[in-house]
Amino acid sequence: MTSTPVKNLLDPGFELTLRPMRYPDFYERYRDAIKNTWTVEEVDLHSDVADLAKLTPGEQHMIGRLVAFFATGDSIVSNNLVLTLYKHINSPEARLYLSRQLFEEAVHVQFYLTLLDTYLPDPADRAAAFDAVEEIPSIREKAQFCFRWMANFDGQGAEKIDRLESREDRRRFLLNLICFAACIEGLFFYGAFAYVYWFRSRGLLHGLATGTNWVFRDETMHMSFAFDVVDTVRKEDPELFDDALRQEVTDMLREAVDAELQFGRDLCGDGLPGMNTESMRAYLECVADQRLARLGFPALYGSQNPFSFMELQGVQELTNFFERRPSAYQVAVEGTVALDEDF
Repeated sequence: MTSTPVKNLLDPGFELTLRPMRYPDFYERYRDAIKNTWTVEEVDLHSDVADLAKLTPGEQHMIGRLVAFFATGDSIVSNNLVLTLYKHINSPEARLYLSRQLFEEAVHVQFYLTLLDTYLPDPADRAAAFDAVEEIPSIREKAQFCFRWMANFDGQGAEKIDRLESREDRRRFLLNLICFAACIEGLFFYGAFAYVYWFRSRGLLHGLATGTNWVFRDETMHMSFAFDVVDTVRKEDPELFDDALRQEVTDMLREAVDAELQFGRDLCGDGLPGMNTESMRAYLECVADQRLARLGFPALYGSQNPFSFMELQGVQELTNFFERRPSAYQVAVEGTVALDEDF
């Protein structure tokens, strides 16, 4: 007996048939992701240890907060992949990509664990970093934001949704997916990357920047895939994209900027040369507007990117910053990363 094909991407069920292929673009994204294989062992952090000793107390505080956020951020993403996205995106092609993405998130978690072990040799400091979601208010606020907007699918704050039976179920799923793509991968991590590249622009922490280059590329692909899923749902279920959803997404991005700015105040304090809370505010607002534009919604802020080192990140080949390796990955990748609209 053959299974009856589902009509839409979010229809309940568990489609198993790859032929005929309903969403070939998702399959191509999976194939492209395979080319981007890298391992944590390729990242050389030895020079970072000497650089850490050169940092001012304010800069050391910033690094400590960054690695504390990294230690838990990708774990939230990985859990949502398994508990929500893989379960409800009913396409075997998409699930191939999500399986690959889960592997990449595991590599990121390993990279951040290695950072913690290298940067924080004291076991008590490492334990405090792993408790950041509970113990550091600025990180706790970001985690609570994630749980609020991605609720209902894992029992957080409401009855768990096992199947997308109704229009309201699909709306909640869309909010989860958009939060995942636009706010967590597309804003929280991009804010953290900006701090890393600020250090790099000053010739510091090359190992951290090298690993972040590869994480940056992975996260950009994750975000692009998620937005492709949103585009597909928009074509198949256009009635979901009404004024109410636009307002909810706009409110979500505004709340995400506020949470990330609170984190920025924690990191920057009274300000560091070339990095302060007001510059980070403009950067975050600019990124938020880009995420809204990608979703087809009006801009909220109208701010410009104040960080020239992030503009450089978007127009140069990521691996040309340091001649530490002959290529970015173990497997050759053709072309460049074009991030002029998503820095």
